[in-house]
Amino acid sequence: MIRAGIIGGSGYTGGELIRLLLAHPAISLDFVYSTTRAGKPLSEAHPDLLGVTRQVFSGEVDAGVDVVFLCLGYGNSRAFLKEHPFSEKTHVIDLSNDFRLQADASYLGRDFVYGLPELYREAVEGAQNIANPGCFATAIQLALLPLAKAGLLTETVHVNAVTGSTGAGVSPSETTHYSWRDNNVSWYKPFTHQHLGEIGESLSDLQGKGAEVLFLPVRGNFTRGIFATAYTRYEGSLQEAEGLYDAFYAQAAFTVRSGKPLALKQVVNTNFAHLHLHRHGEYLLVTSAIDNLLKGASGQAVQNMNLIFGLEETLGLELKGSAF
Repeated sequence: MIRAGIIGGSGYTGGELIRLLLAHPAISLDFVYSTTRAGKPLSEAHPDLLGVTRQVFSGEVDAGVDVVFLCLGYGNSRAFLKEHPFSEKTHVIDLSNDFRLQADASYLGRDFVYGLPELYREAVEGAQNIANPGCFATAIQLALLPLAKAGLLTETVHVNAVTGSTGAGVSPSETTHYSWRDNNVSWYKPFTHQHLGEIGESLSDLQGKGAEVLFLPVRGNFTRGIFATAYTRYEGSLQEAEGLYDAFYAQAAFTVRSGKPLALKQVVNTNFAHLHLHRHGEYLLVTSAIDNLLKGASGQAVQNMNLIFGLEETLGLELKGSAF
């Protein structure tokens, strides 16, 4: 069994990761570290685990586990690794954005590989440490990568993506409490969202200097999922575009093109990313849908772990969605 630990297990991504690892046939979840909940049952923070496990939060870290997942806020992963050095043999999978950009990918002797399997699968398989992509970044990159590889992102790309309230984390805020979020929609961080940096680096790896991506993130009045639409000028036919996408994702375990328009529910509670292409005049519209807590966070982290340890990529991620 692969011995795993989680740092910061009381939030949404931590809770999903606990659920996935407890059910994973190759994993022994040795500890879930918390400074504020040590000794308390995991099910106290995550009621869906009631009856699933009697495990409690730990106040201590085992530095010799095979893999550790960091589910911490911005900047906290660096601080934690500095204060709690793990064994050189321990694989670190970070779910924050501390190590995603190339300029930040080396820290305290650890080199982090950007963990988008559809683009960097071979690098992930040989990685010691993983910087797990952001949720918006995952949805948007999967929508655009085939075009970038073909050198077809030559003009401005317009992206609109709506996310559920869980994307803002478990701590309540002015824009996440029920009376504000329900029956409400709003945008935030227009054209400046922090995930644009990692998106730009991945597209540049495929195409070199490409088109500008104008991204408008939107808060939705639901809890889970990201529904993203991206459009740009495109000279080819719809059939040619579909061929590009089918070829690019032919070996992808979880990214699938649909011939029909998408609905967000079909990917919620799964690790799938569903894509759809639509041609309108001189524009190609690409729709992308993921679960922000799974393919956009914890599910992708487990997917990366499977690749690192030579396991089946889908192991522990055979999750059933519900479209009704």
